Amino acid sequence: MKWTSMRIPTCRTLLFAGALFAAGCSEKAAPPAPPQAKLAGNGTIEFAAGSTQLGALVTAKAAPLSETAHRLNGRIVWDEDRTVRVFAPLAGRVQSILVKQGDTVRAGQALAVVSAPELGQAQAEARKAEQDLALAQKALARVKELHDAGVTPAKDLQSAQADAARAEAEVARTAARMKLYGGAGPASGAVDQQFALRAPIAGVVVERNINPGQELRPDQGGEKSLFTVSDPAHLWFVLDAVEADVPMLKPGGEVKLTSPLLGDDLIPGRIAHVADFVDPQTRTVRARGTVDNKDRRLKAEMFVTGLLRVDATPGVVVPAEAVFLRGDTYFVFVQTAPNRFTRRAVKAGPAHGDTQAVLEGLAPGETVVTDGALLLQRMLATTR
Repeated sequence: MKWTSMRIPTCRTLLFAGALFAAGCSEKAAPPAPPQAKLAGNGTIEFAAGSTQLGALVTAKAAPLSETAHRLNGRIVWDEDRTVRVFAPLAGRVQSILVKQGDTVRAGQALAVVSAPELGQAQAEARKAEQDLALAQKALARVKELHDAGVTPAKDLQSAQADAARAEAEVARTAARMKLYGGAGPASGAVDQQFALRAPIAGVVVERNINPGQELRPDQGGEKSLFTVSDPAHLWFVLDAVEADVPMLKPGGEVKLTSPLLGDDLIPGRIAHVADFVDPQTRTVRARGTVDNKDRRLKAEMFVTGLLRVDATPGVVVPAEAVFLRGDTYFVFVQTAPNRFTRRAVKAGPAHGDTQAVLEGLAPGETVVTDGALLLQRMLATTR
């Protein structure tokens, strides 16, 4: 029993000593706390030397502004000064189509033939008016001869003259109606009801929406035109600009047009008109211009990008992610020392792709934070 009572205290002592040893090892293995950033005043954050947080920051130098090209989205459309859309002025049925899409036509050339009962009525009225006029002129000549011989009174002569005048007016009316339908004046041939749709101008048939046997109505004017004749060698471009871009848009200004279809080629164009209102739906201002397309590389309704030359102005250009907005003020973080960064208010200019112009607040060569600016902003808020 004596031996047993001596062994138990020895075991407890060993366990206690082991616990103390483990505790000592644990305290020795704990890493030191990392150095904390501190606020140095005036929106400046200063990091301790060797801070791991510095590795999360990416910087870039501000470059002076130079001549740039401002990009505007747009599309190519037909030149409306050289484009005519042909509709049917009366109801009828398409008898034949004389041209195909892509054909070159001259002014006045027939595009299609339509059988129109209304035209037949106009032809019949024109022929009747011709015959009535001939009869009235013969009657007038006979009455005049009798009046000169003293056989008929003056009132008969006056009545014959009035009948001839009415007949002449009716001929003029029916001739004008025939001209409206494309006729050459009073009808002198058979009543065939054949109406020809003609090209009002010379150009190319760029669109055709008509088929043989199709029924036509005059009220189809709000729908697609039967033919569109235009000159593809001359086109318009339409650019959509935001309100801030409007000062750069001036009639006569030169624009370079580019498109994925054109590769690296740039096609010159010139602005002809800038809209006097802002589109209430898109909040953009539309600028229209002309472009030569003799090689026919541009196509109507093609999406393009217009490049506007912007002259160099005082200021610098930095990566777009370096500039951030708080409230109504733009800021950047400027590196003023290896471990020191200061928030600075700037005046932002137009953005171009992944770059941002800064017109005031930065000098060329100053270093700004591009990746990590928002991290610094949060640290500045929590360090106060």
